[in-house]
Amino acid sequence: MKLLRWSATRPDVDPGAVALHARNVSFDWSGVPLQWMPAEPLAGHLICALNMLLPEGERMFIATYREALAYVEDEKLREDMLGFIGQESMHAETHAKVLVDMLAANGVDTAPYERQMEYLFRVSLGKRGAGRAGKQMLVERLAFIACLEHFFAWLGDWVLNADLEKFGADPRMADLFRWHGAEEVEHRNVAHDVAEYFGVGYVRRSATMTLVFPIFLVLLLRGTRFLVHQDPKLPDHGYPRLLAGVFAAMWRGAIPGVPSLLVSALSTFQPGYNPDKVGSTAQALAYLAASPAARAAAS
Repeated sequence: MKLLRWSATRPDVDPGAVALHARNVSFDWSGVPLQWMPAEPLAGHLICALNMLLPEGERMFIATYREALAYVEDEKLREDMLGFIGQESMHAETHAKVLVDMLAANGVDTAPYERQMEYLFRVSLGKRGAGRAGKQMLVERLAFIACLEHFFAWLGDWVLNADLEKFGADPRMADLFRWHGAEEVEHRNVAHDVAEYFGVGYVRRSATMTLVFPIFLVLLLRGTRFLVHQDPKLPDHGYPRLLAGVFAAMWRGAIPGVPSLLVSALSTFQPGYNPDKVGSTAQALAYLAASPAARAAAS
């Protein structure tokens, strides 16, 4: 059964400010193959690599926002941050379940990659120090989160409009990323608003994005190679051929292209940038109302 898509008819009505809240979802991963997008297995592995990257990243987001709440006096922003924390907690829990119920069930040992993500997000980007130095590090992490959240909203908009079904995508995995992507579009302004509240201005935002953009791509490529290496149906020729395969999948529309991602990153260098134009809140809410996993949890 194909999932509902809105690529041809995006809702145009802006619902205005939305109160953020976590939505329960229920996924049954039994029987989902490792090559869940069989016509484009390499693209499927690249997308699936997010299941290994996101849980630790989102846990870092949650810890950082809980730390930041002590400094926030704006009640509306506090409310948005709490809604953001709730949604990110559900994202982390749901993607972590994929590691056990889908990847491990298909014989993939994700522990080595998970350890790398733990070091990155818990040690390199974890809480450090106290007083002024500690707060300065907090602001740096908030800037980092804002840049990543820009990409996640952009990717959320992409997956809501991508025709993954024409590549044979398993409907449950497609729903996972569309549900997550829709919530990223829904809360796309929060990380930017928090960063601005803490004084992350144009120069720091630009410098942080210059670092975040290549790091994000490298982590995704590393995760893709990790999955290809454990896929007995794919040859593991190393990074040069892997890159060639990834670019070919981009050309066929199975994954977003680097040029479009670069354009998206460069948009954050515009003075006065805000994420309002990244995706459609109305489209995101429409999908969240129709998501099979959200409906299954509500029934």
